[in-house]
Amino acid sequence: MRSAGLFFLIAVLISMAACGGPSPANNAGNANNANSNLAGNNANQKLTTTKSPEAPTLNNAPTLGPVAQAFYDALRRKDDAALRETMTAEYLKSIEADMKADNRKDLAAYVAETDYRPGQVIETRNEKIDGDKGVVELRGGAYKNWTPFYFAKENGKWKFTGGSPATENMPKGNSSK
Repeated sequence: MRSAGLFFLIAVLISMAACGGPSPANNAGNANNANSNLAGNNANQKLTTTKSPEAPTLNNAPTLGPVAQAFYDALRRKDDAALRETMTAEYLKSIEADMKADNRKDLAAYVAETDYRPGQVIETRNEKIDGDKGVVELRGGAYKNWTPFYFAKENGKWKFTGGSPATENMPKGNSSK
C-alpha cells in the first residue's frame, strides 16, 4: 500500500516537472497581463448565441400539409389502408421489408411505434414544390423542432416518402433484433 502511494506521488511530481512553464513568481505577473488583455478584448466583442434562429414561416403548406395530416391521422386510427394511400411505393416497400424481417403484419402499428405519439399535434409549414418532388417542414410528436420531409407525386397524388434531409446522413439502425 505504501509503495503504491509513493509511486503515485513520484508520477505526479514527474508530470508536474514535465509540464514546465514559468516559475510561480513570474506567473503572477503574466496572469494579470493576460486578464487585462482578455477584458479589453471582450469589451470590443459582441455577444452572440450559438443556436441558429428559427427560420420564418413562409407558407402553411397548402398542398403537402394535408398529405402529412392524412399520414398522421391514419397512424392515430391505425388504419392500414389509409396509411398506404399516403406513402410512396418505395417507402411502403421499404417498411414492408422491415416488417417482414421483424415478423410483423400490422403496417400502421409498426410505423406508429417510431412516428406517432398519442395526443400529438402535427404542424406543417414552408412547403417547396419542384415538379413532382416537394419538401415540407413538420413539427410535433417525435419531432420537437421543425424538420423537413420529402414528398413525391405518384399517379397524380402527393405522397410521403419517409425521407428527410435532416436524417439522410444519420447511421441506419439495425433492424435485426
